[in-house]
Amino acid sequence: MEIRLDNKTVVITGGSGVLGRAMVWALFEAGANVAVLDLRQPAEGGALPTSPGKSGNRLRFIQADVLNRESLQSAAEKVLTEFERVDILINGAGGNRPDATTSAERSFFDLPAEALRFTMDLNLLGTILPSQVFGRIMAEQKTGNVVNITSMNAFRPLTRIPAYSAAKAAVSNFTQWLAVHMAQEYSSNIRVNAIAPGFFLTDQNRFLLTDKATGELTERGRKIIAATPLGRFGEPDELIGTLFYLISDSSRFVTGVIIPVDGGFNAYSGV
Repeated sequence: MEIRLDNKTVVITGGSGVLGRAMVWALFEAGANVAVLDLRQPAEGGALPTSPGKSGNRLRFIQADVLNRESLQSAAEKVLTEFERVDILINGAGGNRPDATTSAERSFFDLPAEALRFTMDLNLLGTILPSQVFGRIMAEQKTGNVVNITSMNAFRPLTRIPAYSAAKAAVSNFTQWLAVHMAQEYSSNIRVNAIAPGFFLTDQNRFLLTDKATGELTERGRKIIAATPLGRFGEPDELIGTLFYLISDSSRFVTGVIIPVDGGFNAYSGV
């Protein structure tokens, strides 16, 4: 069944990233107005779509910082001026930092507090603040749909990335909390769910999973593939079916769930 999003307005944070761009293209091609919030525009070769719309474009790139409420409020005003409402919020901003990652050179005991704090804030606070700003609009509308992007780390913490794992687990918990809060306090027509991607090669994890010099998988990358029953990394467009399910009326009685898209990783015990 084809899902159309004509006349729907979607706000997506982190829309310039690898996974975010795949979502933006799919949403745009389904007819949605799309507001991409990010600190940077996509790198060369990662262009976003363009097409005539209300004021020249159905897609707007808005530079915004998910860790700054004033920046998000300014972005929200631009979205409302351009598209008049917000139907869907996708909290896709997140990531990890190399200096928040343990290694042979850097033990857990030596991870800098600033790197840990940034990683925790980017993933957790960077989901909560947009949910406050755009969730208020949905509360006033009495309708809306929020999809958070968490991680397989929320189910099974991985080695080496303590702050990222802890933050994504918190995002999953927050998803459930916000689903109950919005439905009980504002409207049963506001739903909140999350997608937990398994392993996709992105700008944030490529340094852990592939060798920069050779392009071959690292030992960590090989272990992940061995623990993934489908035997490969995911492709960004393989998130789209789950995303469209969650933002469509097909899931209108679904709220507060976290859906893995992981090639079976979470189901596999290793034997």
